[in-house]
Amino acid sequence: MAERRLETVADTEEFGRMLASELRGGDLVVLDGPLGAGKTALTRGIAAGLGVQGRVSSPTFIIAREHRAGTRADGPSVAMVHVDAYRLGGGPGALDELDALDLDTDLHDAVVVVEWGSGLVEHLSTRHLEVRLRREHDSDVRTVNWEWVGRD
Repeated sequence: MAERRLETVADTEEFGRMLASELRGGDLVVLDGPLGAGKTALTRGIAAGLGVQGRVSSPTFIIAREHRAGTRADGPSVAMVHVDAYRLGGGPGALDELDALDLDTDLHDAVVVVEWGSGLVEHLSTRHLEVRLRREHDSDVRTVNWEWVGRD
């Protein structure tokens, strides 16, 4: 598992751009961390790195937002689906709500980034990128750990 210290929001977004260079359509990214840890800022960076269209904000109230592929200087862009699973909770209906989003369909062509998805969405793919963000107490500094889990 790799680890990095992120001093600012700009560092978090830049880290997301770096991660995007490793992502392809069909990849699942699961973001874990408490409120204010930087999950949406990281997703903004991933979106910028992928070259998707539209402004990235937390999809808390709509649960999932699709960002169409745009253009990148270094080649073709890939679409991204940004999911906030917080409102799905962990109750018995969460899997039904998740299935209703048809994310497994999106996983063929898009990068799917799920905030608050740990323990809920991993079954959607045989392999996923797990990213854990932690904010230091009384500080804007974050620590990020990440690793690919599963098999190709």
